[in-house]
Amino acid sequence: MNERNPERKIAIAILIPFTLLTLYTIFDVGYLGIFEYHIHSSAGWQVITDLVIACLLILMWLVPNAKQCGRNPWPYVAVTLTLGSIGPLLYLLLGKKQA
Repeated sequence: MNERNPERKIAIAILIPFTLLTLYTIFDVGYLGIFEYHIHSSAGWQVITDLVIACLLILMWLVPNAKQCGRNPWPYVAVTLTLGSIGPLLYLLLGKKQA
């Protein structure tokens, strides 16, 4: 791992605690429970909609960037669509494909 790459350091610092929080939440309320919590108010719908928009914007960058770097973007797309920010964080953590 290139220690001079700040993106990787930031990704690790966020990915580990966020993944632990996600796992705890899934075990606590279940995968669908994460969404069910938000469907009871307009504030919840706003939060979910905002997160979906943010993830789609990230994917609009991630897919072309991965192709340009010679990486397969589709595993990261699948993880992003199912687990949100974990997908892009993994993409940043694993870095660019070495030539």
